[in-house]
Amino acid sequence: MSRATIAPDRGAEVAVAAGTGSRKRARLPGDGLAGYLFLSPWIIGIVLLTLGPMVTSLYLSFTDYDLFNTPTWIGLENYQRMFSDARWLRSVQVTAIYVALAVPIKLAVALAVAVLLNGKRAGQGFYRAAFYGPSLIGGSVGVAIVWKMMFSDDSVVDQLLLRFGVDTGGWAGNPDFSLMMLVLLATWQLGAPMVIFLAGLKQVPRELYEAAEVDGAGRGRRFWSITLPMISPVLFFNLLLETINAFQVFTSAYVVGGPNGQPAGSTLFYTIYLFDRGFGDYRMGYASAMAWMLLLGVGLVTVFLFRTARGWVFYSGDSGDKR
Repeated sequence: MSRATIAPDRGAEVAVAAGTGSRKRARLPGDGLAGYLFLSPWIIGIVLLTLGPMVTSLYLSFTDYDLFNTPTWIGLENYQRMFSDARWLRSVQVTAIYVALAVPIKLAVALAVAVLLNGKRAGQGFYRAAFYGPSLIGGSVGVAIVWKMMFSDDSVVDQLLLRFGVDTGGWAGNPDFSLMMLVLLATWQLGAPMVIFLAGLKQVPRELYEAAEVDGAGRGRRFWSITLPMISPVLFFNLLLETINAFQVFTSAYVVGGPNGQPAGSTLFYTIYLFDRGFGDYRMGYASAMAWMLLLGVGLVTVFLFRTARGWVFYSGDSGDKR
């Protein structure tokens, strides 16, 4: 292989590979500097806005810090104190129940709507936009206030349920129903996973359904044996995103239940208790430790989901025993 050097006075070399015609430009002096200059906004952002606060938070989690005095190193005391903190345990319980209810219900409804909208029908674009709309505004303070009013005592939902002989006394003030009210609010915001499901359904080959129909498979059998396996990567993607998002619910829960998770601590989510300890009680060290425990918990759940995915998620090109 021979090389021809072009414009040596500029320090640039163009190597022409003999026999192939391919060209490869050697690195110019200053190329590295130019690359770092282009990357500098991202590097500055991740150092100052992400890595810096994370390292600071990790340090503060091992200290007693109240924003006004110098942090005092106390080792693992903040982490140990959590397991004897009744409100922390309550927040973990409420968040776990919410994640266990909201994620599967939301995904099931989103998939059902996506299946309905997958076929050709009049006004298809309007229906898709109508179902996607709540995802854009559902997390706002205004919607949370309206949602709370709808489920308050003697409100629209309460009056409707009374017509069927169900007297709950208003979901917003009833500890047995307040969490379910927030689960319904999360389900209402099904637009984002629905759109992703719809994209996955469009990729399922029609030939598979036609072959199944020839074999006499009904709608249920085709959905279970063809649709679900074919969209399992999309289902896993949605499951992962929605699970992580559910752990971080804050705005709607804070508007409905306030800093104490009213009524009776039934809406005391982990993030709300963390916020209250940090900016209500100024226990920044304890709040930092809580934040790292939340990160650890979400990380463990994510690892668990990836482990289980090997058994039910099918990717294109997988062999029969490789999933």
